[in-house]
Amino acid sequence: MADKRDPGREPDDKAEAGGPAIDQYLVRDPERFAINLARMVEQAGKAASAWVEPRERGDLRDTLADPATDMVKTFSRLTEYWLAEPSRALEAQTRLFSGYMDIWTNSIRRLSGEAAADAAEPDRSDKRFKDPEWARNAFFDFLRQVYLVTTRWATDLVEETQGLDEHTRHKARFYMKQITNALSPSNFVLTNPELFRETMASNGENLMRGMKMLAEDIRAGHGELKLRQSDQSRFSVGDNLATTPGKVVARSRVAEILQYEPATDTVLKRPLLICPPWINKFYILDLNPEKSFIRWAVAQGHTVFVISWVNPDERHGRMSWEDYIREGLALGLDTVEAATGEREVNAVGYCVGGTLLAAALALMARTGDDRIRSATLLTTQVDFTHAGDLKVFVDEDQIAALEKAMGEKGYLDGTRMATAFNMLRSSELIWPYFVNNYLRGKEPMPFDLLYWNSDSTRMAAANHSFYLRNCYLENNLSAGRMALAGHTLSLADVRIPIYNLATRDDHIAPARSVFVGCRFFGGEVAYVVAGSGHIAGVVNPPAAGKYQFWAGGKPEGEFDDWLAAAVETPGSWWPHWQAWIEAQDATRVAARKPGETTPVLGPAPGDYVKIRV
Repeated sequence: MADKRDPGREPDDKAEAGGPAIDQYLVRDPERFAINLARMVEQAGKAASAWVEPRERGDLRDTLADPATDMVKTFSRLTEYWLAEPSRALEAQTRLFSGYMDIWTNSIRRLSGEAAADAAEPDRSDKRFKDPEWARNAFFDFLRQVYLVTTRWATDLVEETQGLDEHTRHKARFYMKQITNALSPSNFVLTNPELFRETMASNGENLMRGMKMLAEDIRAGHGELKLRQSDQSRFSVGDNLATTPGKVVARSRVAEILQYEPATDTVLKRPLLICPPWINKFYILDLNPEKSFIRWAVAQGHTVFVISWVNPDERHGRMSWEDYIREGLALGLDTVEAATGEREVNAVGYCVGGTLLAAALALMARTGDDRIRSATLLTTQVDFTHAGDLKVFVDEDQIAALEKAMGEKGYLDGTRMATAFNMLRSSELIWPYFVNNYLRGKEPMPFDLLYWNSDSTRMAAANHSFYLRNCYLENNLSAGRMALAGHTLSLADVRIPIYNLATRDDHIAPARSVFVGCRFFGGEVAYVVAGSGHIAGVVNPPAAGKYQFWAGGKPEGEFDDWLAAAVETPGSWWPHWQAWIEAQDATRVAARKPGETTPVLGPAPGDYVKIRV
């Protein structure tokens, strides 16, 4: 029956006559709607120009291997298997058709007033289909179930394809996940009830705002989409991020060394040198006073030094791991000794900074440098057998294409690296922001961690190539084949105590991968698993009272068996680590201040961390 109500009246969100109100899906002001659509098209033109102009000028070239090419190659292997035998293809099609028939039958039963179960239900953690209209409205309910049935069918095809090597199957899983996440009906205005309602309620103004933001984000990425995940205007490094008091006390071409002001009258005799990753910036460990691991460590009596890596450009293209060790870690150790008079140091490495630290420890063992007396590795891989979804991007063809592209500039653009990391959790780090920003036209909420996540860094060409080939592709560090400074390295030479922290939900350095890496060191390793993921599991101050950690026996046998037998403790792992550090040497001395015996080059957080892509 035709709807006779005034389309200009306010919508009634309550169900009428057993169904949802239709007003919420009607255009209220056709003239205003048309004007906003015209403005949206205008902004779309600006977005297109922002994408095209740097390519026309030659500032940006799409020379990297197209991920779509590798995806097509990968899926062709699946297609060959399922089409090789007609009966196999028919069986797969029959399963999909059967799922669709279940949806159709259930929809007919509901329209007849009968109760009927859904053919497919989303996971409880899936936030895409929380709006009541996904279940209440027959059209959107049908779309949701068709999507879920198709997604699960496609995922099953990947798992059931025989004859695939593990790397190809891993890539197929990953690419299938990217496709199914992208094609979700929640990502489109006409198939998402919430977006549809907002578009009608604002007469399309949300789409105009969203397209304006898209143009701005492409311009900010210099021709690439730099997806905004937080309100950028609310944060400033050195003002409300990275505010722990300290000084820059040394500088090289690749790193600044920061020393922090003491907060206690006495401090541990052994200073603490932190080697963060050069992928993103060190202030993940100093986000704000409440979350700052650096500030907390200072409060526990550590004399804290931090390596702040440069955001590289053309000048750094040929700088290798040897340069990063010499002008980063070694400079840090020299600076610690000059500033405190101490040779013995506790070192911390985070992510790839931990991998560099582990390689440096093996090199130092060969050269007789024993200044690092304990090492803490945070979500660090030294063996890359189980390295997670990042291995999808690593094979000979992809690395060769990457090296060719980096060779033209001397670096990998930070936007490319940020996109790769976001793809690891695209359902959380890409599509919700795509919908919120460009379809709803809303600024994201201010969130310091996501501001840091978007503060991307470039990768120096020689350094990044060495890392990808020696670690992800060839696994040379754990195999004893990595060569640095004329030495072939063996982790078995590293006999100092190691605190090796993994996080249970880590997509970058999986807990199983970190566990396997423990066995290659020559000394005692304390393996600990923290709750949550690569960032939140590490940046978990005790005062927050969040998550938990597991610790216990030696990291031997199978990971699942170790975890089942480990002791679970609520809260942060930080106090557990502090007790481990003090068990190595709890001797205290008078506090040291920056600049007492070294030059002060400027206040923390320094200059390098403020260089933006």
